[in-house]
Amino acid sequence: MLSDSTSPSESFSDLRKKYHERICSQIVWIKPEGYPNFADSSSKSSRDIASGVLKEMGCSHFRQAHLSDQQTGKLFEELTRDFIYEAFRLLNHLRPGKWIHSAEAISKFDQYEHLSEVERMVRENQELASIFGIDYIIKPDIIIARVPVSDDEINKEGTLLDLNHNIVRYSPLRRRKDSKPILHASISCKWTIRSDRSQNIRTEAMNLIRNRKGHTPHIVAVTAEPLPTRIASLALGTGDLDCVYHMALHELEIAVKNNQDQQEMLRTLIDGKRLRDISDLPFDLAV
Repeated sequence: MLSDSTSPSESFSDLRKKYHERICSQIVWIKPEGYPNFADSSSKSSRDIASGVLKEMGCSHFRQAHLSDQQTGKLFEELTRDFIYEAFRLLNHLRPGKWIHSAEAISKFDQYEHLSEVERMVRENQELASIFGIDYIIKPDIIIARVPVSDDEINKEGTLLDLNHNIVRYSPLRRRKDSKPILHASISCKWTIRSDRSQNIRTEAMNLIRNRKGHTPHIVAVTAEPLPTRIASLALGTGDLDCVYHMALHELEIAVKNNQDQQEMLRTLIDGKRLRDISDLPFDLAV
């Protein structure tokens, strides 16, 4: 359940701090060896940097019980969705409208509603399945969608649409009986990054780009991965993901200062506009 408790006086610093506190208390647990559960046990750099990030985040309360990978991933999605929802509400004056924040299959949205029929046909025809595959219907970890507007809303400030004239018949923003929400953003959440996970995210991104009928939604990823070289496997390059966002980028910058290779890669990602902080994401989605 998404929170409705955001106060108009809350700042983005407040929301970011609350996001970190919830991650620490609900997801992060310290392993017996002394490093947090988003570090790779086989990498000293990963263990050191993850511990440094946690120190800079300033959290004092952590989970006491172990979580499975599946539970961890699900919680990370939920807490990130809550943060985006609350932050996006604060930007309503910059990006007004009625928005949906949830996890849904892309066929529920205007640009991709045709995929339900395509997938049905492919599944029923083995020859087509062997040529095109069957993975058409993606369910992103988090979606943001714009709800179409009624004619009354459009004409609120004046008669922009004369209902006697047969115009603006096809835009998905104008609500009709069969209207579906317009997919605005697809957000993948990965607590940590391995090469196979990077490939899955890129494949889903290309699916969103190639199979749309209409504009491309924002396609981004959020991670807690401590190693910039692993983040690079997802963030470097262009054409699929808009950008990758780190749950604590400013803390990560401090934590890598004693590791030249990781520091250089982090600088490359930031300067190359391929990696940003979680606090940047709501502003980028308001574009």
